[in-house]
Amino acid sequence: MKKQSSAGILFVVATAMTVFAADDPAVLLQKIDRNLEPQSYEAYRKIINIEPGNKRKEFVFYTVKKGNEKVAGVFLDPPSERDRSTLRLGENMWLFIPNVGKPVRITSLQSTTGGVFNNSDIMRIDFSAEYEVALLLDTAGQYQFDLNAKSKTVAYARLRLWASKKELLPTKIDCLTDRGMLLKTLYFKETKNFGGGIVRPSVIETDSPLYKGHTSIMVYASIKARGIPDEVFSINYMAKLKDFRK
Repeated sequence: MKKQSSAGILFVVATAMTVFAADDPAVLLQKIDRNLEPQSYEAYRKIINIEPGNKRKEFVFYTVKKGNEKVAGVFLDPPSERDRSTLRLGENMWLFIPNVGKPVRITSLQSTTGGVFNNSDIMRIDFSAEYEVALLLDTAGQYQFDLNAKSKTVAYARLRLWASKKELLPTKIDCLTDRGMLLKTLYFKETKNFGGGIVRPSVIETDSPLYKGHTSIMVYASIKARGIPDEVFSINYMAKLKDFRK
């Protein structure tokens, strides 16, 4: 096996692997981010939590995102959760509950829906914003990225991301501790054309050795580019987010 180093990033190329062209690992990761979603967008999603005994609970969200730090969302269903809203600004997150009045702080490792997806998964920002490439393997048909968190506030210290070379879309991600312990795995499935040049997986499934017998599924019904005013991403706007989508 041959090892090459460039700009602090380790490339490993075995004889059976395709030799790198002039591809920059950081640029490839940014392209994956943009293929998954526009820089500014709105989306409708469903999260399905499946527990042992096939118990299911479903949530429907409307989500908006802008840039690498701003994500907001509002629950549309079930009725018990309707009009609750969430806000992420960088690593700071809040939950607004109607009739409570004041948004409360939440953390990336908590979950507003329960299940295997945490708040960081639900309110995800770009991979390239939170991680840097430590290792890139170029194999037949796939890239394998080993990613290290840029700060200790990121939910996962390390990610191992597999992406199709042709589409530059993730197929699987292992979420790891800094010592390499597996926390969960994300599986990207059912690539769909959403229009507007967005062709990406419509289903993300996750399981975890920490939640045996539990599975969570995220299904995208729609995603499209939309300019979002900065005022939408503020604590004062959380109670009004339910009206922004109309």
